[in-house]
Amino acid sequence: MVEWTGPAKQDLKLVHDYIARDSKFYAEKVSLEIIEKSEKLNIFPEIGRIVPEIGDPKIRELLIYSYRLIYEIFPDKIAILALIHGKRDFSKINLEGRR
Repeated sequence: MVEWTGPAKQDLKLVHDYIARDSKFYAEKVSLEIIEKSEKLNIFPEIGRIVPEIGDPKIRELLIYSYRLIYEIFPDKIAILALIHGKRDFSKINLEGRR
């Protein structure tokens, strides 16, 4: 089961709101596509690549548009930890506080 953490839900809302400044249509389209792709993790949890900055095979990412959907694989669930822009400084993201 895919579960979005509170911080990841907030990340998605911020992405939606940012895109909506220019186009509500595309904000909705991008948000829905991100959610749909996250749901595929129920069937294929290892579809994403290992996050290079971390190197842990249980923490992976999907690249969707310009965003990195970062998730952790647990035996009983997939936890979406963060949705960050690809150009954002990853070292400033505290994944420990998002688990």
